[in-house]
Parts: sequence; structure tokens; C-alpha cells
Amino acid sequence: MIIQEFGTLQLSRTEPEHFGYTKQIKTLNKSLDDTTLLHTTEKEGTKSFKDYIFDSINKVNDQQIEVADLTQKFITNPEEVNPEEITVAMSWARMSLNLAQNVIDRIISGWDQITTTR
Repeated sequence: MIIQEFGTLQLSRTEPEHFGYTKQIKTLNKSLDDTTLLHTTEKEGTKSFKDYIFDSINKVNDQQIEVADLTQKFITNPEEVNPEEITVAMSWARMSLNLAQNVIDRIISGWDQITTTR
């Protein structure tokens, strides 16, 4: 999603839990799977579109958590973590987040085109 005034949409961590002061960042809640926002017809042994989306979001979230853990380890014990590891992990996390953002933008623009061409 692109906001004209700001250029691009950025993730901001506003809750204290996200900074690691009280708890670690939590993975996505599986109760999201129970939503009926995405209606699919599933065959036995196949994954639905909804499952692919949630799996991808969980992978992006896991990469963000990994970067946060590496950064925290680097701050607390610099000898334990190689700075190159953090750089590579940050690059992968940034790339996957940008890819997820582009996919979401395409889904939204496709939905807008479908709803406007009634």
C-alpha cells in the first residue's frame, strides 16, 4: 500500500512487547485461520489460497523475529554474533517484507479492478 504523503508504508512497533522489554514478539495467532474472509473450496490434501497467504505472512514474521533476536544478541554479547550474519538476515527480512508488500498491493489493486468492472 502506498500513501502519497509519505511515499511508502512502514512497519512501526508501538507496543512495548514489540521492543522486547516484556516478552518476545509473538507469532501470528492461528485464530486468523478461522476467519471467513477468504472463501475457498478445498480438495483433500491441497492448500487453499488463504493457507498460502498465512504461511507466507508467518515466514516474513519469523524472519523479522530472527533479525530482532540477532540484533539483541549483538547488543548484549557482541562476541557471540557475527555482524555479517545480522546484515544478511536484515537483507533477507527486508526483501521478503518488500515482496509481501508488493503481493498485497497487487491483490488490493486486482480486487479494486474486479469491483469496479461490474
